[in-house]
This record gives sequence, structure tokens and C-alpha cells, in this order.
Amino acid sequence: MNANTLLSQLPYTDPFLFVDHIHTIDENSVSGSYSFPADAFFYKGHFKDNPITPGVILTECMAQIGLVCLGIFLLSQDKPQDTTPGVAMTSSEVEFLKPVFPGEQVTVKSEKIYFRFQKLKCRVEMFDAEGNLICKGILAGMMKGMERS
Repeated sequence: MNANTLLSQLPYTDPFLFVDHIHTIDENSVSGSYSFPADAFFYKGHFKDNPITPGVILTECMAQIGLVCLGIFLLSQDKPQDTTPGVAMTSSEVEFLKPVFPGEQVTVKSEKIYFRFQKLKCRVEMFDAEGNLICKGILAGMMKGMERS
């Protein structure tokens, strides 16, 4: 599965799509990036006169690239033709180290810890354009191929 096909299978659309590019992906890891637009809806009230990206949005970006994209890739190895990916996040433990401001680009790197019984668990990190660690954590979710109707 190539990156364009993978991106087309994500179950998100603007304004809640936080993946611009997938740089590398294989059965053990994924790397991708996203640029937070300065006019994104969540900056209007977070925080007044000093906008920063909410931690829940950073977690979602890490989950979309580091968990969902890798999960779709892994599912496609088993049933590439007749299924649509179904995804549900089951747990997250994230440590935030520095803020992300409007207009910044981030890179997410994820390594699979395990994928068994349709549960994917990953070690995920987010970096700024200079390579500084923004946040890191462990994310897990259930991945299921659902029959297409």
C-alpha cells in the first residue's frame, strides 16, 4: 500500500484531519507530518491572545499518524481488497514537553510495540521542525477490517 492510498482510507476529513504526509511506513513503524494552520478552529479560544495547540489535538495528530495509519497499513497486509478499516482508540498516555504554536509543522514517529488480537499498541513521539521533542507516549487502539457494503 502506498502513502496516497493509505491517506485516502483515513476515516477523517477537514477540519479534523491531522495528517499531511506519510514519509515512511512498514510493518513496524511509521513517520509522517502535519502543519497546523494558523487559522485552525481550535486556536480561537485556546488561549486568549496567546494561542497554542491543545494537548488533545496533539494527541489526536499522534494517533492519526502513529496508530491509525500504521493500523490501516497492517490490516491491508491481510485483506487489502474487501475491507474498510475500523479504528477505535483504547488508551493513551502522553507526556507534553513543549508547546506547538499556530503555523508550526510537526513530525510524528511511531514504533509498533505489538499488534495482536486486532489491538495495536505503539510508542509515539512528536518533533518540531528543528527536531526537538514536543511530546511522547504510548497509544493503543483496536483495528478491525470491516466488510465493504
